[in-house]
Amino acid sequence: MKKRVPPYQVVEGHCAGPSVCPLSHVAAGTTVCIKELAASPELRDRLRELGLGEEQRIKLLCSKANVICLVCNARLALSEKLAKAILVEPVLAKA
Repeated sequence: MKKRVPPYQVVEGHCAGPSVCPLSHVAAGTTVCIKELAASPELRDRLRELGLGEEQRIKLLCSKANVICLVCNARLALSEKLAKAILVEPVLAKA
């Protein structure tokens, strides 16, 4: 059986290149933009209700037992399993 290679690459805790990666693989302190919710339709709807919809910018505050992020000026804790289903892209700082 062939081992499945994820469509993203993580380098030093950050997504490498223009592709997306799971929120659980992003380093704390990074601001990201949600690109896709890889979950069931019901869970996607609930995440959107919480403010975690596509194109929403969030800041990852902590990534230990739970993933804690800042979304819409509120802190939100997510399980690692749920954070893996939220595909994000780093937001580059403007020069």
